[in-house]
Amino acid sequence: MGASSGMGREVSKLLLADGWHLGIAARRVERLRELEREFPGHIMVQQIDVTDARASQQLLELIDLVGGVDLYFHASGIGKQNMNLLEDIENQTVQTNGIGFARMIGTVYRYMAAHQGGHIAVISSIAGTKGLGAAPSYSATKAFQNTYIQALEQQANMRGLNISFTDIRPGFVDTPLLGDEKHYPMLLKPERVAEDIVKAIRRKKHVLVIDWRYRILTFFWRLIPNALWRRLRVRN
Repeated sequence: MGASSGMGREVSKLLLADGWHLGIAARRVERLRELEREFPGHIMVQQIDVTDARASQQLLELIDLVGGVDLYFHASGIGKQNMNLLEDIENQTVQTNGIGFARMIGTVYRYMAAHQGGHIAVISSIAGTKGLGAAPSYSATKAFQNTYIQALEQQANMRGLNISFTDIRPGFVDTPLLGDEKHYPMLLKPERVAEDIVKAIRRKKHVLVIDWRYRILTFFWRLIPNALWRRLRVRN
């Protein structure tokens, strides 16, 4: 989900090169057709907008087209800095990263619960570690995603379901998501990030922060008391 650009597209290409058969989906279906032409016979395409109420049914239709699902990879998301707290940005982010995320993950979770399990992998973000004043709804929805996957993993174990989860938390990656002409430190290349993601999926790693610099950064972020954090100027 979200294979039209960025990390979703790069991960799709790596899996296809490994011989996977994929069902790929996004809002911009023309970008998906490019992948379909590059890997003929290995791809089924579906146009899906995760904020649309029909998205759950469309995802199930795509799963039927490919004959089931062993791995669901969720790379769909949006995010912007929003120092002026513009309403449209906040609402769209919550709709996509919150409601849309829960809609898609819930749909595939229920499917896997009824069909012998599977593996759910998602791209969240290190932004879920602490509330970031420069991007309130983005950091809040990423924290939601982290907690939601953690809760579903616990629930799957409580129910005895054969469902694995991988929560992938990159830092800043050079993708169209950051196309706002602002400066981002420690910028990662999407091709390298995609390689790390595929390795984590193969190993069924529970949580992966990409890369080592961001692992150090988030470790110290967690140690900062809230009384101090609320006074820090964390922005770009």
